[in-house]
Amino acid sequence: MSGRLPRVAVIGLGAMGARLARNLCAGGYPVVVANRSPEPVRELAAAGASAAPCPAEAAARADVVLVVVSDDRASESVWLDRGTGVLAGAAPGTLAIEAGTLSPGWIRRLAAAAGRRGIRFLEAPMVGSRPQAEARALVHLVGGPAGVLADARGVLENSAAGIHHVGDHGTAAVLKLIVNASLGTQVAAMAELLGIARRAGLDPAETVRVLTGLPVTSPAAARAADAMTAGDFAPRFPVRLAAKDLGYLTALAGELGGDAPLTRAALAGYERAGAVGHGDDDLTAVAALHR
Repeated sequence: MSGRLPRVAVIGLGAMGARLARNLCAGGYPVVVANRSPEPVRELAAAGASAAPCPAEAAARADVVLVVVSDDRASESVWLDRGTGVLAGAAPGTLAIEAGTLSPGWIRRLAAAAGRRGIRFLEAPMVGSRPQAEARALVHLVGGPAGVLADARGVLENSAAGIHHVGDHGTAAVLKLIVNASLGTQVAAMAELLGIARRAGLDPAETVRVLTGLPVTSPAAARAADAMTAGDFAPRFPVRLAAKDLGYLTALAGELGGDAPLTRAALAGYERAGAVGHGDDDLTAVAALHR
């Protein structure tokens, strides 16, 4: 890859993957894209990317593979399908990055499978959502060898303001789940408290003004409170993904011999919000349970 920008395959063109691919195109990288549904591929082709019919073909045409999918099951299909998966097409020495928020156990299994094929593998889950991706202000938490990260840094920095090397494979997944659980529990608590304030007759806007001016309210909780008061549930971090991540963390806590009662309580709220039709709304839609 010396002397030229590497060809990057971006696989999984959802809300985040499409934005990463678009940033790479704008940054001058040669980009090849693959996705289960065709419309995002057509949109990225119009932005300068080339299209591949499946992950294997995209990986075969790339120096770096960047996968962004929503859960373990989707990741397993994209990477390990014997006919169409990334590992079926990537040449030994390819640098491969999984940037989704997934379970640590799956990441470690995937890293081992990649290693058996001679693929240099990193996990790099993202902190931030659509606005941060568009502003190239994401933060990547990275698990894997430092030398592989050194080679991947340029691609990751194309959409990120910060990169933190957490440790071995699986460690970044743990930290990302902790980050998302911290956010999710704060948002769920804020929804509950604002509901109590409303039922007690307090003015919602004044309640939020006071809360957000106090040090007990984090910036994330303050943004959530503002969105809840405005009824702004436009998706940035959807309810269904918050529930998925909190589910992964509660499962991990059990595997480690511990418990996560606060996270389990927040998870129950997001599951209820999803069940009444808010699965694709922002996680702030959990406030709808407390009207």
